Amino acid sequence: MKKYHHEVADILRKHFDSYCRCWPVSAEQRRVVHDLLACRTASMGGHVLRCTNCDHEEISYNSCRNRHCPKCQGSAAARWTLKRCEDLLEVAYFHIVFTLPDQLAALALQNKKEVYGLMMRTVAETLITIAVDRRHLGARVGVIAVLHTWGQTLRHHPHVHCVVPGGGLAAEGREWVPSRPGFFLPVGVLSCFFRGRFLAGLDQLRKTDALEFHGQLQPLAHTRRWNELLHSLRGRPWVVYSKAPFGGATQVLKYLARYTHRVAITNRRIRSTNGGQVSFDWRDYSKCRAKRRMRLPAVEFIRRFLLHVLPKGFHRIRYYGFLSNRNRREAVAKIRDILSEGRDESPGSPEGSATKPVADERTCPACEQGVMVIVAELPVELGEGATPRTSVPLLPP
Repeated sequence: MKKYHHEVADILRKHFDSYCRCWPVSAEQRRVVHDLLACRTASMGGHVLRCTNCDHEEISYNSCRNRHCPKCQGSAAARWTLKRCEDLLEVAYFHIVFTLPDQLAALALQNKKEVYGLMMRTVAETLITIAVDRRHLGARVGVIAVLHTWGQTLRHHPHVHCVVPGGGLAAEGREWVPSRPGFFLPVGVLSCFFRGRFLAGLDQLRKTDALEFHGQLQPLAHTRRWNELLHSLRGRPWVVYSKAPFGGATQVLKYLARYTHRVAITNRRIRSTNGGQVSFDWRDYSKCRAKRRMRLPAVEFIRRFLLHVLPKGFHRIRYYGFLSNRNRREAVAKIRDILSEGRDESPGSPEGSATKPVADERTCPACEQGVMVIVAELPVELGEGATPRTSVPLLPP
């Protein structure tokens, strides 16, 4: 794995104590910090790699596999994408984004599990309900929904990315109904439905005392102020954006690998960590994706990073419709049979799709001919960064 000059873990190691003196820290946030500091160090244990050609050896420490860790998501995305290859269909795929209004951002931060969960359920309900309407598609669709809570500058910006096959199963499940070329569902209709259902669900959460109101949000505990907030939110459009359809299954795989396991910021975007300041690159989408650089105090950088820690057990990738875990295998097989009828080729991998990614064996960096294989395990060391003292043989040299 590539080593960057500046990493989120380095910033946490130097400045987390200062952050704790300024801000409260939840148990989930402390766990994330602990894992990121331990990731790929002796405190996680590891293994010895040896070249099959020249006997060159390297030590590789284990990763923490925390979903917020910038170092661990590449391999996690590869494993996840490998499974999703089995579900690809020979149809167009659409990318639709639902965004929560800024007025609800603070409420979402204080009630992450409830508000984020409601948001994802409402997004799926919106797509499925509008799609099944005969005035639009008239079919049951499948949805992969991925929650992101950040913008390019690490500010809180909750939104849900959806990847949707361009069509669905008719009511009786015997016919595939394709969407129109280059068009899936009207975003205006999606926006209105999403807004109405989400606000109704949010109001129900409050009525059942499932929401908390602290600090500046305390006035919302009063019915009048709450109703004023809901009224103001009903009076403005909510952002729903439908991007151009993907060009093929290969692009779908690349997108999924890039978005599903993305973290708030990657190590490669961090440019410097000098003088208690952190500089990092970001894209200004309002200026045609112009590349910018932002400089923040390290404590503020950590605050923004930890805003995006999700509650324990919260699933940020979810599947709905015919792609739900309960229905996916049977539904995908049925759709492939329907799509293959009348074609010369036999059912199988979708045309234009990428073959399943295979993990490449790592070539020896010394001789560039042999491959690196595991020959010994390293036990967990008590001190972070400690040098391993013993190893347990696994394979003969």
